[in-house]
Amino acid sequence: MAKNTLFINLTAATMAHDTAPYGLIEDAAIAVEAGRICWVGPKGDVPAEYNTADIVDLERRLVTPGLIDCHTHIVHGGDRAVEFEMRLNGASYEEVARAGGGIVSTVKATRGASEDTLLSDALRRVDVLIAEGVTCLEIKSGYGLDIETELRMLRVAHAIPTHRNVHVKTSFLGAHATPPEYAGRDEAYIDEVCIPALRAAHAQGLVDVVDGFCEGIAFGPDQIARVFDVATELGLPVKLHAEQLSNLGGARLAASYGALSADHIEYLDQDGVKAMKDAGTTAVILPGAFYTLRETQEPPIDLLRKHGVPMAIATDINPGSSPLNSLLLTLNMGCTLFRMTPEETLRGVTQNAARALGMSDVGVLAAGMRADMAVWDIKHPAELSYRIGFNPLHSRIFGGTL
Repeated sequence: MAKNTLFINLTAATMAHDTAPYGLIEDAAIAVEAGRICWVGPKGDVPAEYNTADIVDLERRLVTPGLIDCHTHIVHGGDRAVEFEMRLNGASYEEVARAGGGIVSTVKATRGASEDTLLSDALRRVDVLIAEGVTCLEIKSGYGLDIETELRMLRVAHAIPTHRNVHVKTSFLGAHATPPEYAGRDEAYIDEVCIPALRAAHAQGLVDVVDGFCEGIAFGPDQIARVFDVATELGLPVKLHAEQLSNLGGARLAASYGALSADHIEYLDQDGVKAMKDAGTTAVILPGAFYTLRETQEPPIDLLRKHGVPMAIATDINPGSSPLNSLLLTLNMGCTLFRMTPEETLRGVTQNAARALGMSDVGVLAAGMRADMAVWDIKHPAELSYRIGFNPLHSRIFGGTL
């Protein structure tokens, strides 16, 4: 390959904020060198220095930044299809739990799975995302709830990029739920398992971000704050599952720690929105859980728009509340369920998803960014949110390689 590669005959949805919707450039060209974009613009303005570059003709296809799934629980053992069927046959949450369902079943399956099994199962899910143009994803722990299994989950997440061309950011989610052996002893679980597991994971270089679940069925703000204090001590950024089922002030708490994101946020109020805006915290919208749980309280999209809070959108793929393995379907759900616009949802899996992960070199087609792109057999980016059950991906460009 020559020193540079020049991709031509394409429409570029750069997702840069400028006068054109989607940052759209018709009849564009993109120059790449050493895995980075070094120039993007109209084909007629290509600098002379790229005259000797290898030419790749994309035959009038649309190019976007590689998609980013910024909230997933993709590493886990087992499934909860039987529980899904039980609920549809009229079983209550309590009846499902007494039958061994809910998060307890996933914890049991994850603890019992080997590292190889967790990896092979996760790769199957990752492959589906890759086939839809994903080049980066976040993966959480949180289904081990003991030190050994939390570390195992994070090791598996770290191993995925050695098997697939995809970037992975890991989130430690030890404060996800209290395991059965600590029932009624939440504080002891935080002291004896969650915080020691966080310290061990950090010492082994397995954590990029620290997450938590702030909810009545999980942990309160004071307990989350104790975990976040340790994250701050270790120099790790934080994010939070907040205001999904009620308003405990989790988003305000997260914002007080300068959180990268607050996720779910169906019950978020104006004070929480303002706190997120002031802290630069991204709102991560998760329609998969809203849909699966048949919720009726919608996230405050208009308030987020009014106050200029960036909105990302993600699958939340997990075995219980969001068994959603399609980021493209997630875009449609964001539009249909919450009246987000196609441009907002595409920005939500590119530029704003990168913000939610604290990444500054992905999510936009611009000089200096990683040359991670998706090539689509469509004419306009709105088609990515419009169609249901249709995948128009032609190819991915990862690190400049088609």
